[in-house]
Parts: sequence; C-alpha cells; structure tokens
Amino acid sequence: MFDTTLPLPEARDTATVPASDRLPPRPSRAQAEAAVRTLIRWAGDTPAREGLRDTPARVLRAYEEWFGGYAVDPAQLLARDFDGAGYDDLVLLRDIPLRSVCEHHMAAIRGVAHVAYLPGERVVGISKLARLVDAYARRLQIQERLTGEIADTLQQALQPRGVAVVLRATHDCIASRGIGLQGVNLVTRRLLGEFNREPWRSDILAALSA
Repeated sequence: MFDTTLPLPEARDTATVPASDRLPPRPSRAQAEAAVRTLIRWAGDTPAREGLRDTPARVLRAYEEWFGGYAVDPAQLLARDFDGAGYDDLVLLRDIPLRSVCEHHMAAIRGVAHVAYLPGERVVGISKLARLVDAYARRLQIQERLTGEIADTLQQALQPRGVAVVLRATHDCIASRGIGLQGVNLVTRRLLGEFNREPWRSDILAALSA
C-alpha cells in the first residue's frame, strides 16, 4: 500500500517555469469536498441528505487510494536490484491485477498486466514489477501511455537485454456509457530490445498467449 498522505508532486519544476505557465496550487481538502458537493447537486441530488452528507469526505479518501501513484516515484521502486548470478533467460510475471482510471471520462479500467524482461547483469524482486504497474496505474491514464511508461521505466532502471509489457483491460467508458459494449478488451503491448527481434519476439509472444 502506498503512503497516500504524501502531497502530490507538481507536474513541473516551478522554479524554472515562467509564472504565466505554472500550475495553480493544489486545492485544499475543503475545496475538493465542496467540488464533490457541487457535482452531487449537478447530478440532481441534495448533498445535505443523510446518505450523501459524508460522501465528499469518502470520495477524497477513495481518491487518495485510486490516485496514490502521483505520490510515488516509480523508478525508485526498482532502485534495489540484485546480481543476476548468471541467469540470462526469460523473467515473466503474468496476470498482475490492473486497476486504473481513464483520463477522458474518469471511468474505471480493469484488467491484467504481463511484464517480462531478459536480464543483463541485474535482476529485481518480483514484487517490484507488480508495484511498478500499480504506481503508474494509480494515475489518470490512457492504456497506451500506461503500457509505455511501465516498459520504459523498467528498461531505464535495469538496462536489461529486452523488455515486454502487455496489458489487457476493459474500459467502463465504453461499457457503461456511449456505445455500451460489454466484455470488450483492449490489448496494448510494448516490446523493447531483443524482445522486438527474432527469435525472442516469437518466444515472448508465445509465452504471453500460453
């Protein structure tokens, strides 16, 4: 579990950004709760009624969990690595639970992630691969960017000979609204290094479909 009491980092270093381009300060908790009450009123209900009275505070606590990834440096999760002891074959962690939120409609994204790499000299604890997925997933996302962020961070941190990331997920933005498609999965992948060349490309794709 991430420490969701940490403040959200600024998106940019404000010391080097012109004042006209700086992001406004993060809203206070009271302002955020007021915004939730506004949305409740806009939806047509009464924020003061018994069942909704504590909803703004509950929403903020939920947001602290759902968007806890903003308070985490994903690269630091991989900072503690180990000597690979000569192991030079596939490392694959399959079926990592994936929970994120679509940045377009703030609707749920649910699915699984498969993360693989071909070690160079170093390996990392397998729980760190799952934490890496979770850190990026706990942000407002699109699945395509999420896939690339996981793969690129693993590549930069470990310098392995190859990286493969495949995500398969359902999106409530098309299941619960709009076209209303149920049970549709979006599959995205990013293959780096030797995984993007034969024979490893065929091997990793076969392993992921097994």
